Amino acid sequence: MTQVIPPELQPYATETENWVKQVIMKYNICPFARREVERASIRYAVIDESRLQDVLQALIDECVYLDKNKEIETTLFILPRGFEGFYLYLDLVDIANDLLIEQGYEGEYQLASFHPDYCFEDELQDSAANYTNRAPYPTLHIIREASMELALSTYDEPETIPERNIAFAERKGTQFFVDLLANCKKAQ
Repeated sequence: MTQVIPPELQPYATETENWVKQVIMKYNICPFARREVERASIRYAVIDESRLQDVLQALIDECVYLDKNKEIETTLFILPRGFEGFYLYLDLVDIANDLLIEQGYEGEYQLASFHPDYCFEDELQDSAANYTNRAPYPTLHIIREASMELALSTYDEPETIPERNIAFAERKGTQFFVDLLANCKKAQ
């Protein structure tokens, strides 16, 4: 979805959109992404805040925006500064999930999380498997639960998606994904 992003913040949205198209969609990391890219129903919201309270307010504001704009399927809520540290980011994810429940959005929206240093529990930091959740910037993916339930109901064995992605990442290797992410930042 087209929106006005200040010129100084546009590179964050562009690089994230490149990542969606050149990694997530191209390699089928999310089998549901292509439809939304082709429909132009993904909103790229760059949040120029680093204080936790301001980010949380922006998150709720984005949910309200999605409530009012049903043609937008999903938002990538991009946080270019303030949450570069992965563990600080994970704290934000936990607090954000609690806030969605507290604000009455449980069952309406869910969050998926992506981070440049994403690391699954029990994985080495440089494991290729981590790249299934690595993005150019810390990003909360706000997903409409009803849409996700519908998409999953039409997909054979959706529980195998993470395993398939990890197997793909391990076949391709870490350097493959390092290069992909670097290319997302170059292609402007």
